[in-house]
Amino acid sequence: MDFLSENVYIDAGFQHLCESVFVRLCQIVGTSVQVAIRRETKDIKEMVDRRVADNDDVIRMQSGSEREGFRLKGSDLDYMYWLNNHRVIFHMSQSEHYYTENKTLILFDSSESPPGFTLLELLTPTRYRQVQSACVPMNDRLYISSSLYRQQTLGHHFPGSIGHGPCESGEVGGIEYDLACCFACDFWPLSASSWIDRCHSWPDREVVNEIVRNGCHFVPIGHPLGLHEQEEWRMSFSLAEHKLVHSMNHCQFLTYGLLKIFLKEVIDKQSEETNKLLCSYHMKTVIFWVIQQNAVPLWCPQNLLVGFWVSFKLLLKWVYEGVCPNFFLPENNLFLSKVHGSAQRKLFLELHGLYEKGLVCLLQSPSIKSYITNVLYNPRLSICTNEDRMISECDHDKELFNEIYRNSSYYPQNLDHCIKYLHTIELMIGEPLTQYQVLVLQNITATILQSTAFTLHNMYTNTGLNKQMYIADRMSCHMLKLAAKFGCISNMMYIAMFHCNTFRFREALGITDIIKVKLAQPGLMYMRHVDTEKYTVAVGGQSWSTKMRQAVAYNIKINVHTCYINELTLEQQSALQNYSAQLCIPLFVLLHFVEFLCYKHNDTRLSRTALEELQVLVHHDQGLYVHHLFRDISWEILGICQQKTGNLQAALYSFQQSITQFPVNKIQNATQMRIQDLHIT
Repeated sequence: MDFLSENVYIDAGFQHLCESVFVRLCQIVGTSVQVAIRRETKDIKEMVDRRVADNDDVIRMQSGSEREGFRLKGSDLDYMYWLNNHRVIFHMSQSEHYYTENKTLILFDSSESPPGFTLLELLTPTRYRQVQSACVPMNDRLYISSSLYRQQTLGHHFPGSIGHGPCESGEVGGIEYDLACCFACDFWPLSASSWIDRCHSWPDREVVNEIVRNGCHFVPIGHPLGLHEQEEWRMSFSLAEHKLVHSMNHCQFLTYGLLKIFLKEVIDKQSEETNKLLCSYHMKTVIFWVIQQNAVPLWCPQNLLVGFWVSFKLLLKWVYEGVCPNFFLPENNLFLSKVHGSAQRKLFLELHGLYEKGLVCLLQSPSIKSYITNVLYNPRLSICTNEDRMISECDHDKELFNEIYRNSSYYPQNLDHCIKYLHTIELMIGEPLTQYQVLVLQNITATILQSTAFTLHNMYTNTGLNKQMYIADRMSCHMLKLAAKFGCISNMMYIAMFHCNTFRFREALGITDIIKVKLAQPGLMYMRHVDTEKYTVAVGGQSWSTKMRQAVAYNIKINVHTCYINELTLEQQSALQNYSAQLCIPLFVLLHFVEFLCYKHNDTRLSRTALEELQVLVHHDQGLYVHHLFRDISWEILGICQQKTGNLQAALYSFQQSITQFPVNKIQNATQMRIQDLHIT
């Protein structure tokens, strides 16, 4: 059966329909500017990560749809982790590229594995217990078992997490996550060399060369039909895939997004028997093949549904044949273990039923339906596909500042680490960066300066060396003031914390007063909460730097490796023991906390007022200023203040509330200790 022979008839009405769906997809998926912001801000963060990483570090890379530039509801967060001092090689001659005194080498052995899978032989000694414990002898050689490695690296980062495929899977605040511990390879596999030869028209040669230079990864999952399922590893091209997605034009990217939406809202709703057979990776594979084969002559808004329909027909063909060829290794059939037998036949009949309806099948998608019916019932409806007019200045800024906040977090462990970050940033300043990347680098600089200031101060506290303490104090104050100029309103809070912790309460309260005035402005953008009209009136047309300083605020992130406020030392230690690098505290909670600590020393009435304001905020806020994910630390801080006033029963209640919240800050050890210290029976 040839499902690719039929063409979609294109006329003015059809183009009108395509334009309407294009506009809707820009609203759901994002405009090209929004997608560029998401990608470029993540790119610069990973660039800094890569350059600062030591040989003994664990490298983290975001993968999946978020890394590609999507922000679809229900999408999960995907991360890959690997040991920087372990590398996979394809043949022994590649070992000459490494200094084996500080690199553990692992040999690829696919002689008995299906395409896309392999055994991994440990060639040189490793000092990592997880790797050692995963080794199994086979044929007088030592291989790393994928199933054992999964067990060894299953960290149970949050309650309810489970092993799922090669990953640890769980949920935080309604968002699902997948964490995969893998091994990196700096070389492109010979078995995938045919892919390079296929790249005549897409992607361009520069992208191909970059993909080949970056190599691939191996994730701990074997083929269910392989001879060594428990020991085998699957070859992963995640890095290559997000480079390919980034090389799409926006219409191609939106078509990919439409396929993902269609899968979730239409295909998966056909029947329970078939709703787990296809996944978004199959949609990605389809769009890759369609683009590379030039099956669509022109990717543009007026032609968008042609791309969708050609992709859907190719998917239908694959389901009919029971073969979904991996884009890099076509001999690896992605349907082999799932889409076969009666389930395959049922899925084909369901998809063919949708196919027979034509593009009308899109009416089954709640996200798209109204935009199709609007055009059908109003054929003369005017549709603007100019992306600049689809998104307001405020919404654009919200996207940008949110991505900056997400990608500016760093937690150096000591002063040497701080200096290494600052030196890395200094070297990057002269490089060709986009306007969004400059802003991220600016905010990363502020974050590192803040960590450096507190680290430096803590190094000289109680040393008895007055001159050094004075110099360190001056330098710390200068760095914190400099950081406040780089970032948003929240950055001033670090100055207030520093003054509070060094007993300069009047100076600290002077800063909190300034912060409160700024936070009281009607045009404030706090996290993603903002009144669009008031924000535009307040700072519309200003530079992004001006907007951040005057109208943007976020939660406060505290590096657990150094002390910011003495009263939170226990919580920082608890987070550190649970492998968390930060405490994330709602800005308004921290503001009242610092005011309480400062007033407690000289004004009982104002101290009580600050505590009352904190109590009202924690007890009654509906998620505007205290997000539900950060209620653990908010209740904790309230309890600490209540304990300091001698109200032990109220403190006990607050600590008990803290320990029942989702432990995103991982402070439950500290909370248990505080409850025990109350000595209330």
